[in-house]
Amino acid sequence: MRAHPGGGAEEEIPGGASAAAADGPAGPAAAPDALAEPRRRRRRRLRPDYPRRGRRGVRRWLPSWRQLVVVLLTGVAALTGFVGWFYLTTDVPDDLNAFATQQNNVYYWADGTEMARIGETNRQEVPLDRVPDAVQWAVLSAENATFYSDPGVSVSGIARAVYNMSTGGDTQGGSTITQQYVKNIYLNQQQDVSRKLSEIVIAVKLDRQMSKQDILDGYLNTSWFGRGSYGIERASEAYYGKDVSALNPSEGAFLAALLKGAGQFDPALSAENRQRAVERWSWILNRMVKNGKLSAAERAKYTVFPEPKAPPKAAGLGGQVGYLVDMARTYVESHTNITAAQFDLGGHQIYTTFEKPKVAALTAAVQDATKNLDPEHRPVDQHVRVGAASVAPDGRILAVYGGPDYLKQGFNNANTSNVPVGSAFMPFVYAAGLDQGVQRQRDGGRTQVLPTTTYNGNDGANVMTPEGPYWGRDGKIVKSANDGKKDWGPVSLRTSVEQSVNGPMMQLGMDVGLDRVRKTAGDLGLLPDSMGELVPAFALGNSTPSAVRTADAYAAFGAGGHHTDPYSVLRITRNGDPIALSLPSSVQVLSPKVAGQVDDALKGAVRNGSARAAGAAGSEVAGKTGTTPDRTAGWFVGYDGQSSTAVAVFRMDPKDLKLLPLEGVGGADSATPDSALPTGIWTAYTKSVGKGR
Repeated sequence: MRAHPGGGAEEEIPGGASAAAADGPAGPAAAPDALAEPRRRRRRRLRPDYPRRGRRGVRRWLPSWRQLVVVLLTGVAALTGFVGWFYLTTDVPDDLNAFATQQNNVYYWADGTEMARIGETNRQEVPLDRVPDAVQWAVLSAENATFYSDPGVSVSGIARAVYNMSTGGDTQGGSTITQQYVKNIYLNQQQDVSRKLSEIVIAVKLDRQMSKQDILDGYLNTSWFGRGSYGIERASEAYYGKDVSALNPSEGAFLAALLKGAGQFDPALSAENRQRAVERWSWILNRMVKNGKLSAAERAKYTVFPEPKAPPKAAGLGGQVGYLVDMARTYVESHTNITAAQFDLGGHQIYTTFEKPKVAALTAAVQDATKNLDPEHRPVDQHVRVGAASVAPDGRILAVYGGPDYLKQGFNNANTSNVPVGSAFMPFVYAAGLDQGVQRQRDGGRTQVLPTTTYNGNDGANVMTPEGPYWGRDGKIVKSANDGKKDWGPVSLRTSVEQSVNGPMMQLGMDVGLDRVRKTAGDLGLLPDSMGELVPAFALGNSTPSAVRTADAYAAFGAGGHHTDPYSVLRITRNGDPIALSLPSSVQVLSPKVAGQVDDALKGAVRNGSARAAGAAGSEVAGKTGTTPDRTAGWFVGYDGQSSTAVAVFRMDPKDLKLLPLEGVGGADSATPDSALPTGIWTAYTKSVGKGR
């Protein structure tokens, strides 16, 4: 310590510096640091502690429970605010879905002239007191058992709908009857989050504005039941030919089943539909018992499914027009966002690819070729059917022959799925071999083959695999079988196609690999479910493609290997406004070289091969006959540069739909190939449209 001039004492610090001196210069510099630290602490408190300080590893990135609570509360507040805003800004619309605009759907030929006008929507309102209580409760049991107690929506149903939408499932199960009514009269049928939210809000508001009876009344009068019927009164007439007041609980349960999707539950459409309808009908009746709306004793009366009557054929669909309209409608429903229910409301203009002169020419060719059939005196002429289709290289379906008359036979023979294509399949095997080569040894590489590559053309040759002979299920080695058991000796692949020699094509299929042949056929447009079993007979046509698909596939051989899936509608509008329509695009599935080699063989088949009879249609036509070992189908498929046409002739037992032998049809002798009749039809048609050009 030392004396200070002011009389005080000053502490002496090491180094000779005084405390006062230390306080002097150092004091002002220390003040900002003292203020900065609290500010830094405040900023840290305001900034989320994430990633969390003082933690290491995974724990640094795991939020604390306080952080989780904050995030949850913030999300709930935001969601509540959004729901409140959406509720306040969504009003019950003033305009209905305009049933007053219901009108015909009009179909047009490719040249723009009218082809068919399909009738107006079948709808008639009926007061709720005309609908029997049991029928009302059948609907409620099926769709919304808590209708009279819910607020217009179902929380569990909404959760289920949200889950289904997120997983791509059906959203119908999440809708109350009030919501469905809102969708029917105010909204569209699209399934998205925005429309679903609007549906929920409007349903809640509507439930507060209308009585439950009025909502149910409106729902039953606006719902779609299939067969063009809107409302339960028209549905009762369409399915049972009676007024709704005469329905019993069993019939009401079936109509209620249709509300889930008439296209899947109308028994007239398919056997699968009938099975679904029976199961749901029974379930609804059981639900009515469970809900106390049908006694067990009365339920016991209804053990037999109430079969609805067959749907009537629409007027104006006679001849081939009905087949064309069906094909066009199917294409529209599978290639647009239009539902079947929306389509039945009408107002659509469907511009098809069908060319009226070609349809007339194809019909005339079939009628002329089959006029000598005498089913009354020749039993073998009974149940003869013809299916044919003509397709442009770009996939447009130009003409179809589906049967003698749509109003007499609704089944479209051009869309068959059970008639084997036979040796008309050979070009697909040939194309696969030229494109992918062959493998004849188990561990060997693939070897290129050419049109000039030779194979054993003798009848009865062993069918070989890389491991050795192919053994059939009967325990015997599978052998080739040529038509007429003819021995051809060594024969080139091209000649095998031209002359329709079975043995080399069967062996080529094995060498290429039947799975590879199947892929080539699929790339050319044959549908997977039409492909036959992968056994040696696959190369000889155990597959069952339709005439439409087969004609379309052959078109690629004359189009340089380009393939386009077949389509029947060019465009569609509603009241003049265009509707988005998905059309197929062209795909290069074979190299131009391979397509040209197949084309050469098919032209050779017409010039000097098994298809010589088709040469009368022109010098540049190409085609292939098709026969089956059991003689149940005859084919001719060919093209002329403008279109590709397939004609199939077969006999089908109407009782069990089994195919019957063609031998002797039309009085032909046993040596006449089954391809003769379809070849004649193809030739007459191709000559006719060629003259028109």
